Amino acid sequence: MRKEQVSQGACNAWPQTALVEWAHARLAVLWMWEAREAWSSVLVVIGLLIAPMAVRAESPSVIEVGKFSSGTAGQALSLLEGWKPLTFKKIPKQTHYELVKDGESVVVKATSDASASGLTKEVRIDPKDYPIIRWRWRVENVLAGSDVGRKDGDDYPARLYVTFAYDPEKTSFSKKLTYKAGRALFGEIPIGALNYIWDRKASIGTIVENAYTSFAQMIVVESGPQKIGVWVEEERNIYEDYKRAFSEEPPMINGVAIMTDTDNTKERATAYYGDIVFLKSVKESSQ
Repeated sequence: MRKEQVSQGACNAWPQTALVEWAHARLAVLWMWEAREAWSSVLVVIGLLIAPMAVRAESPSVIEVGKFSSGTAGQALSLLEGWKPLTFKKIPKQTHYELVKDGESVVVKATSDASASGLTKEVRIDPKDYPIIRWRWRVENVLAGSDVGRKDGDDYPARLYVTFAYDPEKTSFSKKLTYKAGRALFGEIPIGALNYIWDRKASIGTIVENAYTSFAQMIVVESGPQKIGVWVEEERNIYEDYKRAFSEEPPMINGVAIMTDTDNTKERATAYYGDIVFLKSVKESSQ
């Protein structure tokens, strides 16, 4: 009788155990399904969060370095974002710069009287990513004594600098030595500079070493009096210009400057500068 009861108890216990195991399995399946649904929701939320971040991470097609048109006539130049005076210790007389209204736009007016100084802005731009620079300018006169090949003629009614940071991996050995010697004398200096100039007589497209230093190359983009008083749109491929001028890959761009100077020729000059932008490609620059 006890034997039968044990056997009966065992038989009754089996369905109960199976039921419990089935319930546990069911709960596990439900938990996995709910977990899957929860993670799907999490992934959707993450995707929604990442998507805007990815959009924000995309670099702009245009970098507005000199948004002079956003200023107001008479506004202090110190209020222009990032722009500072560029002065020289041995040249006490400085060029006068001011924001003025020209038609419907605000531009920078430069007036030089046997003087030299500029306006400069620190930037960090990869010329491979943004090879195109575009700007516009206007001059009221060219300089009778301007001569791109002479120190006493190194004056221009308008010029635009693009300077480059020192990168030992992109600098030849001999240039490194010269650079280190120059830095010991003058402190932190760019490894190279492209000077886009409005010359008196040199042919447009001429590239010549600066009369004072091999670190600067002069590129003639306008020449002569034919366009005096007229706004001229300019566009250059900095990446290609640097390679032609210095015969090596360009490092990072670390500065942009504008300057009207007449300290060598002792003449007078007036020029106007419009907005300066960097663009990703020739295709985008034409849009």
